[in-house]
Amino acid sequence: MLPRLNPFALALILCSASLAAPCRADELAEQGRAIFKKNQQAVVIVQLVLKISAPGMGGRSTEARQDATGTVIDPSGLTVLSLSSTDPSRVLESMMSGMADEGSRFKMETELSDVKILLQDGTEVPAEAVLRDKDLDLAFIRPKTKLAAPMAALDLTQPGKAEVLDQVIALNRLGSAAARAYAASVERISAIVTKPRLFYIPETTATTTTLGAPAFTLDGKLLGLFVTRSLKAASGSSMFGGMFGVQANNLTGIILPAEDILKAAKQVPAAGAAEEKKSAGAAEDKKDK
Repeated sequence: MLPRLNPFALALILCSASLAAPCRADELAEQGRAIFKKNQQAVVIVQLVLKISAPGMGGRSTEARQDATGTVIDPSGLTVLSLSSTDPSRVLESMMSGMADEGSRFKMETELSDVKILLQDGTEVPAEAVLRDKDLDLAFIRPKTKLAAPMAALDLTQPGKAEVLDQVIALNRLGSAAARAYAASVERISAIVTKPRLFYIPETTATTTTLGAPAFTLDGKLLGLFVTRSLKAASGSSMFGGMFGVQANNLTGIILPAEDILKAAKQVPAAGAAEEKKSAGAAEDKKDK
């Protein structure tokens, strides 16, 4: 015979079970808000002006303005973003490469003609591209002149790790229609690729996350940056899948680990190095004359 259960005890068990899921959700929200509060200032809007030309435009070029998400990785203002944000032709060419007829005809050239980092108070800081890494889909930009005050920056030297189905927190800046507000999203790791290099595949549920957004583990460590990975595909490749909602089989959104970003950042020339080299070359030319 089954033991009789006190009605009060039964009610307590049912109440505890019903509260378990909300408690876990509240814990996730609290962890996410802590990450958001600590790191949001290091996420900036990068304003870009692109000169675009294509054969179909009759040799003419046009200008396009767009905003991209940038992540500040040094108090001097050194900022990293997805290279695809500064050169959309890379993504379009990858998507067209699997279509024999369209891929052979499609050609677009883009030139980054103006770059500004938009600070929280609305100040526009003129910047310049200092390094591009096509393999990692990274672009590094830096203010043209020394800043009056250091910027909030993320630490790349204490990276986080994630496992399949782990939740991560992504930070972003919204567009002008949303008053360029800071935003946070909960993403989940759907797959992990280890070769030829380690990177994480986020799930494809639509969120506010964009290219260039940083991702953090729930313990607050920087996992990496949302970028794209593309490959040249054979004719007939599918153009359906899930990079933030849409992708081709040869194009996908990934989270590039913080370690890879740090290695690439170490290749950025020191501030003023280009000017010094240019001045030295000018002095040498003058001496030869």
